[in-house]
Amino acid sequence: MKKQEIDHILTKMLDSFDNVSDLNLTVGKPLQVESSGELIRVDTTPEFRELTSFQTEILALNLIGNDRRLTEALLRTGSCDLSYTLPGKARFRVNIFCQSGNYSIVLRKLESRIPTITEMNLPKAFFKIAEELNGIVLVTGATGSGKSTSLAAMLDQVNENRSVHVVTLEDPIEYQHPHKKSTFNQRELGSDFDTYANGLRAALRQAPKVILVGEMRDRESVEIGLTAAETGHLVLTTLHTVDAGQTINRMLGMFSTEEEKQIRIRMADSVRWIVCQRLLPKIGGGRVATFEILCTNLRVKDAILHGESEGKTYHDIMEAGAPFGMTTFDRHIIGLYEQGLITQETALTYASRKGIVGRGIDSVKSSRGEATTDIDNLEIDRNYEKTY
Repeated sequence: MKKQEIDHILTKMLDSFDNVSDLNLTVGKPLQVESSGELIRVDTTPEFRELTSFQTEILALNLIGNDRRLTEALLRTGSCDLSYTLPGKARFRVNIFCQSGNYSIVLRKLESRIPTITEMNLPKAFFKIAEELNGIVLVTGATGSGKSTSLAAMLDQVNENRSVHVVTLEDPIEYQHPHKKSTFNQRELGSDFDTYANGLRAALRQAPKVILVGEMRDRESVEIGLTAAETGHLVLTTLHTVDAGQTINRMLGMFSTEEEKQIRIRMADSVRWIVCQRLLPKIGGGRVATFEILCTNLRVKDAILHGESEGKTYHDIMEAGAPFGMTTFDRHIIGLYEQGLITQETALTYASRKGIVGRGIDSVKSSRGEATTDIDNLEIDRNYEKTY
């Protein structure tokens, strides 16, 4: 199969629907794209009713090309990551993986234009994050929740306002940052460095002020990241965790019990912000991001050092920390409902604490003069226990 044929198929899939985020090629299924969070069949001529194992294998091998490293990774570990470009159209982050002896391919569309914090309507705390001089900033969430886009917006803010050297370690490079006020050196896993730990260790000798690490995957990369933060660098990175408390615990869990006290001290000194995000279905189509934001203060440092306790949980601290830019998922979800961006059903489905969100929605409805219950015609039973 020629590159022109692959490009033609991918272009057809990409143009088939609006808001396409992923292209999915799986044996036994037709060509599919993910649009606004849902998988949708793509009709083509000639029609692909069910992809065969031969077709997906040919596509996979052509996407890999003659790259020996990727071929070895696929055969040894069962999956490999790469980037692919449709000239003048789009760039993709590609994952090829084995399943039941067949190859499946998922291509995540990467935006060519870097969005700004203002355009994405991100919380104002993101401007403060971009002004940090050192420490660790963690952006967390499930795969596909928009972590890379949020980080790109932060780095663009740095690029616009600070004259610093920025080194990024990515797998693969998603957003290509132009040189504005800052100088960017973007390195890709596999072609430019072999592991995140080694790339991060080398970055300390490259005189950066800001380091982006695509993901803190293991204990070694976390330890070097802490060292970088302690030596005056601003480290931006991601973790696959669902909230701020779990993020702290995941990092602590990478170390032994004997090391825990020392790691707690280092984290209390180094962690600056934890931003967790989720994508929610938006009224009218598309998706909107909701955030949980924790920034360090004396209460947060105490919770990291000694653990959470009653009245001193990370959730309690974020609830009380709104003046400092903190928010919980529930508070942010209520705000999205108040703006008319999501439905009540969506708000309650994605809430961390449904009772809190339910009361918040009732409060919003009351302020609008809307009914907060569907129970009608309530009246006093004046004959209750009356004897005749």
